[in-house]
Amino acid sequence: MNEVVEPEEIQRTRELAAGADRVVVKAGTNSLTDEESNLDDTKLDKLVDDIEDLLSRGKEVLLVSSGAIGAGQGRIDYPTETVEESQALSTVGQSHLMRRYTESFERYGRTVAQILLTDHDLENPERFTNFRNTVETLLDWGVVPILNENDAVATEEIRIGDNDMLSSSVAVGIDVDLLVTLTDVDGVYTGNPKADASAERIEAVGRNYAEVQELIDASSEDQFGGIRTKVQGARDASEHGIPAVIAGSAKPDVLERIATGKPVGTIFVPVNGVIDD
Repeated sequence: MNEVVEPEEIQRTRELAAGADRVVVKAGTNSLTDEESNLDDTKLDKLVDDIEDLLSRGKEVLLVSSGAIGAGQGRIDYPTETVEESQALSTVGQSHLMRRYTESFERYGRTVAQILLTDHDLENPERFTNFRNTVETLLDWGVVPILNENDAVATEEIRIGDNDMLSSSVAVGIDVDLLVTLTDVDGVYTGNPKADASAERIEAVGRNYAEVQELIDASSEDQFGGIRTKVQGARDASEHGIPAVIAGSAKPDVLERIATGKPVGTIFVPVNGVIDD
């Protein structure tokens, strides 16, 4: 790649990420379900363990969780060929997902809350103010907000990646210090690592964004973890001065590594001068 991110920029961004007081963590469907689309208790418990590491450091965490449709597929033995069927399936999966989150967080004495959102909630000033006030109150109470798109009332077709954009919008809208997107791929690569053994992980994205975007456009497919929307969401956050990280959910102590400034995944350098000297 012709454009590179300087090591000093990368290190300063890692330090900025490590010092974040309020963090949005987004977990994708593949980070929560098995190959048969059943909710994977081991994966979910690991995610909660990782989040607990941040909470135990005194950080505030908002969890944006996909997986409702995937969790529902493991419980309903019906074909889902239409948008309406997928929407109905999401309601089955969402209740199961929240039950498991409640149980898992209770291992640490934590209380969780569910918030379902649509684009209208984010775009309408009055509704967004109500949402933000609710989040602030929950965080004051020490409750972990768990957010998801409200698939049951969505007016457009359900698409892979909606929660990637939701998480970045929330990060920007409620003054978050860090956005972490967890997926089944350990960062952003020069190609599709599931199909190309020569693909290399990109350590950082900043001034090289245009080149990274070209690589993604050339190599990614819809089933490739929705990497386009993950990168777009991380970029949107970085343009508002928020460091962002795309990392593998299966990585041991993945959030602890970020909180201690260690290399993991792909980090996005803020591009509005926040880390400039």
